Amino acid sequence: MNDKNAFTINYGCRKNCVDTQCMVSSINSPSLINLRALWDTGANASVISKKVVQQLDLKPTGFARIIHANGQSIVKTYIINLYLPNKLIYKSLFVTEGDFDDTDVLIGMDVISSGDFALSCKNGDTTFSFQYPSRYLIDFVRDKF
Repeated sequence: MNDKNAFTINYGCRKNCVDTQCMVSSINSPSLINLRALWDTGANASVISKKVVQQLDLKPTGFARIIHANGQSIVKTYIINLYLPNKLIYKSLFVTEGDFDDTDVLIGMDVISSGDFALSCKNGDTTFSFQYPSRYLIDFVRDKF
């Protein structure tokens, strides 16, 4: 498997969130910006911050009703290119706009469910690994690691 199919990050401590670097571009421009991404298995779809919208001068493609921890909202939608740490590109990814204080991109199940997502916390040390496309059935009961 080449480096574009998978990546692993060892955080060196116990983490209560999974975050990585990513890059985002407009679908109409090759300009990339480096950003912090939070991987959220509780989110159906990916979200970008208002800061990202402004930095890339993105134009909305429409509106969507979303359900979140504080209720429901109508938010703007956009189409972006998302680059993961292994340079895997999700082209023309449909995202919504969110209001975040401490992150730029929320990577949701639209991306996570396209590959294999694994999180280990052995000896209080969190390691996150992701590969695309999905190649394995991870079954701790069957495999008895």
